Amino acid sequence: MKAVTDAAYHHYIERIGLVPAPMEADHAADVAAGRVFVTGEPVVGLVVLRTEADHLCLDNIAVHPDAQGTGLGRRLPAFVESRARQLGLPEVRLLTNAKMWENQKLYERYGYELVERRVDGQYDRFHYRKPLT
Repeated sequence: MKAVTDAAYHHYIERIGLVPAPMEADHAADVAAGRVFVTGEPVVGLVVLRTEADHLCLDNIAVHPDAQGTGLGRRLPAFVESRARQLGLPEVRLLTNAKMWENQKLYERYGYELVERRVDGQYDRFHYRKPLT
């Protein structure tokens, strides 16, 4: 899990000037809490989900660079939405760094709407939501 996350986010370090939050997450705690869903053997993609009372929070989505272009980047968000529906939750929420513009374009293409831009400590983040109908 760490290897996939590090490979997926490492190229952002120089651009944003710090290590992206998913690279510093407590992966063992996420696994122990049942928040991690992976695909591939060896693992090439993953999502970390946190269930809240009124939404499903997508804490991390990562695709190993070797698996990019295989459609995994479309299947993982579809899985997240399906999981939210299974849990009876009306929307998915996520955030991304303001300097990760590729992610912003991707989320908007998948129907996520920008809710706000917020600076949390040293992170400048865009917050998105996708209502599920």
